[in-house]
Amino acid sequence: MFFIYFCTMIDVIYKGILIGVLVSAPLGPIGLLCIQRTLYKGRWHGFCSGIGAACSDFLYAMITGMGMGIVITFIEDNQAILQLAGSVLLMIFGIYIYRSDPSKSFRKPKHTYSYSQDILSAFVLTLSNPLIIFLFIALFARFNFISLEDKVGSIVLGMAGVLAGALAWWFAITSVIARLSKVFNERGLLIMNRTLGIIVLLLSLFGILLSLWELCPYA
Repeated sequence: MFFIYFCTMIDVIYKGILIGVLVSAPLGPIGLLCIQRTLYKGRWHGFCSGIGAACSDFLYAMITGMGMGIVITFIEDNQAILQLAGSVLLMIFGIYIYRSDPSKSFRKPKHTYSYSQDILSAFVLTLSNPLIIFLFIALFARFNFISLEDKVGSIVLGMAGVLAGALAWWFAITSVIARLSKVFNERGLLIMNRTLGIIVLLLSLFGILLSLWELCPYA
């Protein structure tokens, strides 16, 4: 019994971390802001900006989780279809990431902020984009992140996993950018963005195939 409970908790945390990374990875305005601050002000300024973005994403994850609880029975009854829809949306998202050119928005910041200002400014900027809730809904449905059987403890661990995944991403990316700051250029941004796009596309393709397998009457 303990082993089953332990494996369940690990699965919830793993899914939460993966969702946190997938939400944070695209090089949108916030990602560019973190990279800019890392290059021009230092690693910790960039990471603090990532902390602000991660906290905002965590708040939206909580809102999404509570909202999805209202229609949780519908989600479980249509799990395979929703996972397929979530995978398709994830694929569209991956195509958008791959085709976008973040270097076009790359500019040197005009102002210098403290660590607390870095966190607050990134938090507010990320919070100003409520459309991220739709991405969370797609990811929650795709990974079956919400269940009627989930207890409060597992939900808390799952949401903590989302925050941990987001923080881990920002820590990793700012560390890499700081180390490569002398050779990092606009082409590097483009290559990194396309690599992320390919990864998301592969994940979505796997999800689509898995969902189609579950929908197949002979499976």
